[in-house]
Order: sequence, then C-alpha cells, then structure tokens
Amino acid sequence: MIEKVRIAHKDGFYFLEGRGGLIYKRVLRKRISAKKTKIAKKTAKILSFVPGIRMIGLTGSLAMENSSEESDIDLMIITKKGLLWTTRLCCYMAMWLCGHKIRKPGNKYQADKLCLNMWLDESDLIWPKEDRNLYTAHEIGQIIPLANKKNTYEKFIFQNRWILDFWPNSVRINKKYKAEKNNSGTSVFERFFYNLQRNYMKSKITRETITPTRALFHPQDWGKEVMSRLSS
Repeated sequence: MIEKVRIAHKDGFYFLEGRGGLIYKRVLRKRISAKKTKIAKKTAKILSFVPGIRMIGLTGSLAMENSSEESDIDLMIITKKGLLWTTRLCCYMAMWLCGHKIRKPGNKYQADKLCLNMWLDESDLIWPKEDRNLYTAHEIGQIIPLANKKNTYEKFIFQNRWILDFWPNSVRINKKYKAEKNNSGTSVFERFFYNLQRNYMKSKITRETITPTRALFHPQDWGKEVMSRLSS
C-alpha cells in the first residue's frame, strides 16, 4: 500500500509536509552556489581564449545551485576536433599562470577548487548506450554553458537527445544544430600530448575514461550508485 503524503508550500518552495526546514538549507546553498558560479565564469572567460576551446559548461550540484561550502567547481570542456589533449594542457597552463586553484586527485579539501573532470572532442559527443540512464540524462540536461562557440552546446544536446526519454522537458532540441563534418586530422603534437598525459596518469587510472577523443574523470560511479538506490 502506498502511503499518502501531503505537499506544503512556503516562500515559493514546495516540500513534503513537516520538512519546512529544507527551505533554509536550499536558500543557503543558492547563495553559496552564486559565489562559486562567479569563480566558474571568471575561469571560463580566461579559458575561452584558448584556441581549441569550443564549449565550457558548468555541471554537477553547482549547475543546480545546490553546492555546499565544501564543494568544488565542476566544469565540462568540449574542444575542437583533434585538439583535446593539446587544449587540455594549454588550459592547465593558463590556470596555473592565473593562480587558479585546481583540485588534485586524492585531495580531500576541495572547496572552491576547479575540477575539469569532463573533456570531449567535438567529433565524439554521443554518450555510450551502456551509460545512458536516469542519472546521466539528468546530469547532461542540467549543464549550463558558460562559453559556447559555433553552437557547440546545441550540437552536443542534439546528439544526446536521448535524454528526453528520461526527462522530456529538460532541454530544447534544435535540429539545425546537427554536428558538422570536420575532416581535419590529428597532428603529431596532439598525439604526443595525448601519450604524454596518459602516461603521466597511467598509475592513477581506476575507472576513468582516457581515449584520444575523451577524458572522463569520475573515480566513483555515482550513476550506478544512484540507480541502485532507486531500484532497491
């Protein structure tokens, strides 16, 4: 038998009756998120000058205005075809020169540190079928573009329009933003920087995805964890 619950409303928020205390927490996190978003926008403005950048997006809890004081700042970056690893190296050099705080693997203190944990080449934007679920669709749907060149965000969303199967009204799809063909090849420098960075990270790799066209750094599979709890 399904237990009946009552929904209450106060100050523009809806919540389960008896849990009005969540309003204060929500308002506080919104203020904290606003501070962190300023840092993210400043970073995106600087990184947008890197030639290989196509898109910089805000992800995770910060994109939902739900960050705590201890939270880091998650960014997703899409690069020009054949320049992911060259661009990644340039971005880290730019942040180091500008004195930006970068989260390092294993570092428990992460407050306000930048975490560039998702890198995609514009030629490899489609999410693998085996990783498509309610959680992943939500994470993609709530991405906020901070820098968007050549409608790359729209192309990314179009190629991942499968998220509408889980969240029908989460994003607007525009078919005119289909991915364009790009026949440029991979340079010798790009292959060198890929091998250089991959070898550096080799001993630290657990379940991260490291390929010439994408780098996803998620040592803990939150999608699997969330879906497991929902099905239990």
